[in-house]
Amino acid sequence: MFVSYEHPRPALTVDCVVFGLDEEDLKVLLIRRELDPFRGRWALPGGFVRVDEALDDAARRELAEETGLSGVFLEQLYTFGALGRDPRERVVSVAYYALVKLGDHRVKAATDAREAAWFAVDDTPALAFDHDEILPVALERLKGKVRYRPIGFELLPPKFTLSQLQRLYEAILERPLDKRNFRKKALGTGLLVELDEVEQDVAHRAARLYRFDRRKYERLEKDGFSFEI
Repeated sequence: MFVSYEHPRPALTVDCVVFGLDEEDLKVLLIRRELDPFRGRWALPGGFVRVDEALDDAARRELAEETGLSGVFLEQLYTFGALGRDPRERVVSVAYYALVKLGDHRVKAATDAREAAWFAVDDTPALAFDHDEILPVALERLKGKVRYRPIGFELLPPKFTLSQLQRLYEAILERPLDKRNFRKKALGTGLLVELDEVEQDVAHRAARLYRFDRRKYERLEKDGFSFEI
């Protein structure tokens, strides 16, 4: 039986802030909108939640439809519901942030996205809707969370050097870190497995490779272990 509601209800959307890391910068993935409103403007990937759809499922679907990304780390961020944030109607958006290994994923725009591209987080164009407000909130969440949870490894290849790991933290935290202290803390977590491998095809002296021991971390986490570097 259908129920008639006396009061109008707002529409619900999801928006995804997707971070990646290359050799130079921390990146964010944007799409160029194909449809009005804001046709031709850059925006975060996202769209309307279906009536029979869970929020997490909607975020993953929109991300796959508009950018071709799937199977990535995704976590709910915050709810944005300011009046007038969408010129079409009253819209509330649940934002997510995602972390992507750039070498493992190729983006491809589709549906109502004309184009998809990576931008340095400190050099993005003016964004549609209130997405200029969502992006810094996601960046602050990432900065805070990387200090006590090993989510940064979602941005690295499975095998990495200590220099790559340090650069990751410096890019996210936006400040230089002392090399000696950083390596002492990183190795002191007991969660980095030293491999019998070194970098290949590099101009400088090849550095030792490591991997993150995810299973060990998951066991320790159940006992209240906090990952801090």
